[in-house]
Amino acid sequence: MSMSHTIFAAGCFWGVQAVFDAVQGVVSTTAGYTGGIVENPSYDRVCTGDTEHAEAVLINYDDSIVSFDELLDIYFANHNPTTPNRQGADIGTQYRSAIFFADEEQEAAALRRIRELNDSGVYNAPIVTQVLPETIFYPAEEYHQKYLAKKGVATCNAKSFSSQIMDI
Repeated sequence: MSMSHTIFAAGCFWGVQAVFDAVQGVVSTTAGYTGGIVENPSYDRVCTGDTEHAEAVLINYDDSIVSFDELLDIYFANHNPTTPNRQGADIGTQYRSAIFFADEEQEAAALRRIRELNDSGVYNAPIVTQVLPETIFYPAEEYHQKYLAKKGVATCNAKSFSSQIMDI
């Protein structure tokens, strides 16, 4: 097993976590907060918008089974990366689209994928996804972990990725 990790923000972390929990090769996911200026933020505090944190998911994966590029395809297929600080009805900086890369290879791959998607015309507007170095990741409160699974719901606003993988 060859373990890697990445952190994706794409709106409410419940749906993002559910999508990536279903991916073969993903070993674990953790819903949480990253990219902000406050230590040990709480959900209530993040929701105010004053912490600058994004709701995000830490994804640990076996890169001999699933590649970072494949994870990027799933990521972009399951949210709207052209809307700043918003996904569906969720509005605020905590719902922004962001990739918090673990190394230079992930950074290069993310920037390349954004360029390819913008050039392809898949979206009607330019991608606004931030590509940032990972910062301290704070796990969300326990009741947020695997929230949709606990409720017996398969998805939130996230689309099923099985038929949505983009072939670019």
